[in-house]
Amino acid sequence: MTTWNLQGTVSHLLICNGSSCRKHKGEEVADAIEDEIGKQGAERQIHTTVTRCNGRCSDACVVISYPEGVWYKEITPKSAKALVRKVLEGERLEDNVLYTYDGGLIAATEKDAKGKKKK
Repeated sequence: MTTWNLQGTVSHLLICNGSSCRKHKGEEVADAIEDEIGKQGAERQIHTTVTRCNGRCSDACVVISYPEGVWYKEITPKSAKALVRKVLEGERLEDNVLYTYDGGLIAATEKDAKGKKKK
């Protein structure tokens, strides 16, 4: 089991690979993110974790960026590469923002707010 030294990490990307996200190329999204991190030489700045389910299946593929607290929807392998570049620039991939964080998660649009209430 690996124990990474995460000092210097500026962003942690949580990449959904639940069944809906995998149907929407979640594995390819994870690969594209890893490839772009390597291409940008950003292995020390961006850490990734593949998750089982981020709970927004209708928005597949979902990627969450922390500590910013930004949730991204409909990420494709192509947009995944752009996301890495935006994260490194301290910016957002605006067209794919689902939620932002300001003391709590805030949906980017009314449509994005729809879903089942959590019990």
